[in-house]
Amino acid sequence: MITLRNVHPTDLDQLIIIENEGFTEEEAATREAFIERILFIPDTFIVAEQNGKVLGYVNGPIIRQAYITDDLFTEIQPNPARVGYQSILGLAVSDQARGRGVAKLLMDKLDELAAANDREGVTLTCKKELIPFYEKLGFVNEGVSASEHGGIRWYNLVKRR
Repeated sequence: MITLRNVHPTDLDQLIIIENEGFTEEEAATREAFIERILFIPDTFIVAEQNGKVLGYVNGPIIRQAYITDDLFTEIQPNPARVGYQSILGLAVSDQARGRGVAKLLMDKLDELAAANDREGVTLTCKKELIPFYEKLGFVNEGVSASEHGGIRWYNLVKRR
């Protein structure tokens, strides 16, 4: 059985492994970035776990605007209690757990949290090939992002309330 929970500091090493499986070196969050996210936004950092092993995660801070900006990848602030957009800076599933619906479970949980806390919506950036996955979850492609994170062309996807 897969369980979803908030991140714990003891998850760090498993999270780094999954991050590096899912993202290139240029895209991947650093260990320091993970430590900050665990410290400042544990309420919007969700982990999927089975038998004590982390299968995947989703995380991101609450932001005022509808689109992610590159500064979010290095500067995290604690989340406000209400309003704003739930951003997603990272969604990754371990190689061993792919194809089991873990990413959808994580996204659904973060969407529930956003609704429960009166967020204006959920926002993320993704590569072109991932747009259909997010559109199936109710996101709308709002075009090319201004983000230059990792030297990649990203697209703004938003699910508004």
